[in-house]
Amino acid sequence: MTALEPVTFTGRHVRLEPHRLEHRAALQMAANDPKLWEVTVRRGHAEFFDAWWDDAQRGMAVRTSLPFVVIAQHDGSVIGSTSLMNIALADDRLEIGSTWYVRSQHGTAVNPECKLLLMTHAFEVMGMKRVEFCVDAINSHSRAAVTKLGAVQEGILRNHRWTETGRRRDTVIFSVIESEWLGVKERLQKRVDQA
Repeated sequence: MTALEPVTFTGRHVRLEPHRLEHRAALQMAANDPKLWEVTVRRGHAEFFDAWWDDAQRGMAVRTSLPFVVIAQHDGSVIGSTSLMNIALADDRLEIGSTWYVRSQHGTAVNPECKLLLMTHAFEVMGMKRVEFCVDAINSHSRAAVTKLGAVQEGILRNHRWTETGRRRDTVIFSVIESEWLGVKERLQKRVDQA
C-alpha cells in the first residue's frame, strides 16, 4: 500500500470509507442542513453540494487529499465526512479537515474516534511528523472540539481566506506533533472507550 492509497478504517462507533459514487446520495442527504455550514469556507448543503463533492473528488484523484465518508457502525447510516488533506509528503505533514457530522452526532464518540483512526494512520502508517487542524476563528464549537482532542493552538492567521458567503475568515491553526502523539492517542482512546 502506498502512503496515499485509499483505505478503510473501522472503529467501535464509526467506519471511515473513501468517498465513492455509491455514497453520494446518502452523503448529500446527511449534508442537507444549512446550520452545519454557517461557519465553513465551503458549503455542502443543497445547491452547494455538487461543488463540494466535485472538489473532494478532484483532491482524491490527484492524491492531495483522501476524503472519507463517516458511517455509523450500529446501523450503517452515513453521518458525515472528514479528510486527510493538504498532504505534504516531502515535509511529513498533513491536515485533518473538511470535517462535518450530522448534528445528532455532535458531542458523541464520533469525532474523537474519527480523529483517533486518522491520526493513528497519519503518525503510525504514513510516518507524519505533524498533523494540522485549521478552524474558522468564529467556530467556537470546532475550536473547543480540537482543543479537547489535545491539539495545541499555535496562532491565528488573520484575514486568511474567503468563504463562499463572501466573509473574510480568520483561521486558527492547531497541531499535534510526533512527540505529543502517544499522549494524545491515549486521551482519545480513553474517550472512545468510555462512550
